[in-house]
Amino acid sequence: MKYLLGSFVLAAMVVAGSYTAFAAAEADPCKARVPADQVAAAKAEKNPYVGNAAAIAEGKEIFEGKGTCFTCHGMGGHGDGDAGKALDPTPRNFSNAKFYDCKTDGEMLWIIRNGSPGTAMIPAVSTGILTDDEAKKVQAYEKTFKGK
Repeated sequence: MKYLLGSFVLAAMVVAGSYTAFAAAEADPCKARVPADQVAAAKAEKNPYVGNAAAIAEGKEIFEGKGTCFTCHGMGGHGDGDAGKALDPTPRNFSNAKFYDCKTDGEMLWIIRNGSPGTAMIPAVSTGILTDDEAKKVQAYEKTFKGK
């Protein structure tokens, strides 16, 4: 099932015109993705699961399973998943420490919930792929990639 959803996502991205023959460099990790009228609220939001080992383990399971995050972001979070290799801009490289210098937990959660404008990142929560609680656990897991 997880591969079926990943295949569907890739097909949707190709149809939407996000496909390129070669993967491009990661987009500026500090580029604003949250709409200006929602930035303050997003920046203020805290994720209660960051640093919680049990929640991070659940987030890993979701990232590698139900959420199919790995199909684009790769198993190690480097943005090098099989589906991600065809995208421009490439998926977020969660090991890039610079990303965490300019993005808050709330901004990351907004993207998981609503997608990332200008990229192929789909809205995982508003489409029903993940619950909001699952999104928070995935985001807590993604933070563990920093600097790896």
